[in-house]
Formats: sequence, structure tokens, C-alpha cells
Amino acid sequence: MPENVYRLYTRNVNFFYRQAQALYGVSLSFPENRVTALIGPSGCGKSTFLRCLNRMNDLIIGARAHGEIILDGENINDARTDVVSLRRRVGMVFQSPNLFPKSIFENVAYGLRVNGLKKRSALSDKVEEALRRVAVFEEVKDRLHSSALNLTGGQQQRICIARALAVDPEILLMDEPASALDPIATQKIEEGIHELKSRLTIIIVTHNMQQAARVSDRTAFFYMGKMVEEDATDIMFTRPKRKETEDYITGRFG
Repeated sequence: MPENVYRLYTRNVNFFYRQAQALYGVSLSFPENRVTALIGPSGCGKSTFLRCLNRMNDLIIGARAHGEIILDGENINDARTDVVSLRRRVGMVFQSPNLFPKSIFENVAYGLRVNGLKKRSALSDKVEEALRRVAVFEEVKDRLHSSALNLTGGQQQRICIARALAVDPEILLMDEPASALDPIATQKIEEGIHELKSRLTIIIVTHNMQQAARVSDRTAFFYMGKMVEEDATDIMFTRPKRKETEDYITGRFG
């Protein structure tokens, strides 16, 4: 499908940590309202690439990206890009829950307050909506003003997702969001992903092949800083075109 029919795509993205090159010419398109999984062995560049998509790598001293990352026709690598606005549109959930030492309510409301929403009733409505979208509201509704740090790991991660969703992003980046969770919590995160994709585009990094097969519509395989192959997930997992992809998916390495 031509790149210009996608809202988000990359073209020839190269990335460096000082002098060390981590990505080589990555071109990839992301269909709207679908889940794209990025898979590959540790150190292959998939998380680095994910962080390029909302310029989180800008926070790393000496890091630099080249190439185009196009969102709605604009290259987000342009120096004139409003990075705060970009990160509001392209939210992110990290591998481990990164909650603030605040109440559940204040964690979810944080981005809303930063963006200028002050009316208490509106904040309450948006917080409840975000918590319901990740199916955790019923579990925490009686302790919204208690510390979020007292929750289980799975609940904390869903609060992090709710915080990202509260500001209504158009794209959600997820970097190994269930890698530290037990199977029941992981299932809840995966069920949430299925529900969320009707309203936004999701890009997830995962080491778990079964998870990639369960949650994603498309899969891209990264190896040694390059995007080796990309296709519909069912095709990638049954009829990969490249030997490296087949070897990784079947567990011969990685």
C-alpha cells in the first residue's frame, strides 16, 4: 500500500548513539486502528525505533536520528516540531510501571492538568473514562485518592496506560508492556489492547512471540538494527519470506 495513505510511516530512518549506529535505513508504515508488533532479539533496535516515533530519544545525550518519520504529512524530525504536542498525540507506555508517588486519580489526571484542564468535574469524567478503557475502574473506584504505588504490578501498568489514554492520543507506543507481569495481568493488558485499537493505532515491542501472534495485525522483524521483514501477522508466523525471520520465530536463535 502506498505510504501516502498511511497517517504514520517512516522512510530510511538511521539512528546513532554518539558514534554507534543502532538503526539502518528503517522504512515502515503503520495502518490506522491496527496493532503492529515489533519483534526481534535483544539489542536489535526495535525499542530504539519505537522511541524515535515520539522523539523520546531526544532525552539521550549524543543521540541523533536521520531520515523521515511522517505523521499526517509532516516530518516529526523537523527542528520546528513541537515535541510536547507530538508526545500528546503519540503516547507511550514503558516496560515497567512508572507511576508518580501520588494518588491513582492524580496519576491519571497528570497529563490533563499539564494540558490546562482544571475543572474538577471534567477531570473526574476524563479520569473515569480512561480507567474504564483499560478495565481497571471497578477495581480501584473506591480508592482513587489512595497511593497508586499500593496497587499490584498489573494494576499499576493499567494505570500507566490509562494515564497515557487520558489525553486522547492518536497513536499509542507500548514497549514490552507486560514483560514484568504474571499471566493473568498479561491477559488483561492484551484484552485492553484489543479494545483500544478501535480508537487508536497501537505499536508494541514484545519479545513474546505468542503475545505478538495474539494481539497484532501486522508484525515487523528487526535484526541487527535493520527491519528485515514486515507482513500481516498470520503470514509472518506461518509463511515468512526470510530465513532470519523463520529462524527467530521458530526459536533457533534470539
